[in-house]
Amino acid sequence: MRHFFSKKNRALTSELVRTDFKLRYQGSVLGYAWSLLRPLLIFIILYVVFVKFLKIGSGVPHYPVYLLLGIVIWNFFNEMTVQSLGSIVGRGDLIRKISIPRWIIVFSSSLSALINLFLNLVVVLLFVFINHVDLLKTALWLPLIFLEIYVFAAGISFFLAAAFVKYRDIGYIWEVIMQAGFYLTPILYPLARITNHTFQKLIMINPMAQTVQDARYSVVTHQSATIYSVFDGGWYRFIPFVVVALVFVGGAAYFRKQSKFFAENI
Repeated sequence: MRHFFSKKNRALTSELVRTDFKLRYQGSVLGYAWSLLRPLLIFIILYVVFVKFLKIGSGVPHYPVYLLLGIVIWNFFNEMTVQSLGSIVGRGDLIRKISIPRWIIVFSSSLSALINLFLNLVVVLLFVFINHVDLLKTALWLPLIFLEIYVFAAGISFFLAAAFVKYRDIGYIWEVIMQAGFYLTPILYPLARITNHTFQKLIMINPMAQTVQDARYSVVTHQSATIYSVFDGGWYRFIPFVVVALVFVGGAAYFRKQSKFFAENI
């Protein structure tokens, strides 16, 4: 990491990101347009099912934006961790042929997900204007919220990428965890629908639940429950931030320890 911003590392990272984008959409008719269409199609399906039929979002101000923002945040976290999971194995030939910092491979995968996030946020902004959502001053906190998500996802990505080299079952396990996490995180439903206050607290300890709710509070409506309101203040509201720090440090340390064996284990 000492030479993170060196010219050689910047050039290598840029080339890996470009290659990743080309391979991902190779042979696709719509190409890069899928970066915007995918979350929109998911949003439309979930909106019709959970709003028009199940009436989940009734009573939530600007629920379409509320729902879309949650989907975009979760998709970013999902895309970053899933892509990073197989990044080292996918670049096995490159690792065996030349000596490069292993972390750059995972980092370049995260940048691809970050680019998609920025594109999807343009769509969210469009929905903000269509739904006449008042721009709140608290929206200025959004970059810090996304920074927290990125650091959390980076820690998990480093761990998954290193573990997947030796244990290919990690891919299936993580898929199940992500499926469960999607429903345990208040993306489709308002947190207020969970009437048990203890369950609310357990859910909000999850950094993804905390960041989704904070983002909605900052951009969409101040009626969104946050970890501060759920815990009525107190030091408990800092638990997700501690979890993020521990996950990042632990994931990076595990990756560094295992990286010396990547070439022989791939």
